[in-house]
Amino acid sequence: MGEVYHGGNIAAARLRFPQAPSPWLDLSTGINPLAYAPGEISPEAWTRLPEPAAIRSLEAAAAEAYGAPDAASVVATPGAQALIQLLPRLLPGKHVAILGLTYAEHEACWRAAGAQVETIETVETLDKLGEADIAVVVNPNNPDGRLVPRQALIELAARLARRGGTLIVDEAFMDAEPVAHSLAPALPSEHTVLLRSFGKLYGLAGLRLGFAVASPALAAVIRRAVGPWAVSGAAIEIGRRAYADLPWRSAAVARLTQDAARLDTLLREAGLAVLGGTPLFRLATSPDAGAWFERLGQAGILVRPFPARLEWLRFGLPGREADWQRLAAALS
Repeated sequence: MGEVYHGGNIAAARLRFPQAPSPWLDLSTGINPLAYAPGEISPEAWTRLPEPAAIRSLEAAAAEAYGAPDAASVVATPGAQALIQLLPRLLPGKHVAILGLTYAEHEACWRAAGAQVETIETVETLDKLGEADIAVVVNPNNPDGRLVPRQALIELAARLARRGGTLIVDEAFMDAEPVAHSLAPALPSEHTVLLRSFGKLYGLAGLRLGFAVASPALAAVIRRAVGPWAVSGAAIEIGRRAYADLPWRSAAVARLTQDAARLDTLLREAGLAVLGGTPLFRLATSPDAGAWFERLGQAGILVRPFPARLEWLRFGLPGREADWQRLAAALS
């Protein structure tokens, strides 16, 4: 499997732009720049293997946060990326249809597992691809924020299930969206798997915490595959604490929504067109995208280019006011 291009590689940015000022402002990932404060971690979290009951309590907290019908349907994992790499080994899929253009790791991991992969541009076309036994939908989509309605996904899952296929819905950026957009409260069948990410909304990507949401039977298969201590004691304590902190989540989503609108205004004033995004990132287009990437890089600001769409740039949100002013100056 060839290496997939990602944002967030500051070391590579320093090599490419050696004269850029420090510290770098990394806007190349869709991670909340104002992270949840993890608080104090108990000594036992570092010195003891996680207790099964503690892991179950984390999964129960995630199930409540997602609106999942049953805590037994939720499996804690070391990040959603781990699931993307694991599922091709667990699910019998030879023909995979992916609603694109989207997060490239899905295609790369299924191809590495020997599957035939086709990228489909619309849900309607995906629906008609009768030979596919796996369908992958990133919802909201990365990088354009496209949202597929819940009912359309339920109907797609039913059609796949009738022929023994499976629907995978990557909801890594769903925490910043209204729960009505998530498939978790209406998980349709034993042939559906949702992927959720903790680190994006909560700004703690380095914690490496994610979840699979599936029927209890399929969740049990995934749980056995990830093993008994897939997540750390620190991740368990922080995850439980954060999911219970509903006021923080509500305030964070409100702030991110306002900041996304502020970023749209900055981008449009600079002459870029905004294609979409989520409250955690915005996708812009310009015939001069390459020049903008270079200009921002020279200013020590890293954004996300797309080798497959040279006119696209994805911008994460600045956090501190000084970072907003720095971006505004570089765009002006």
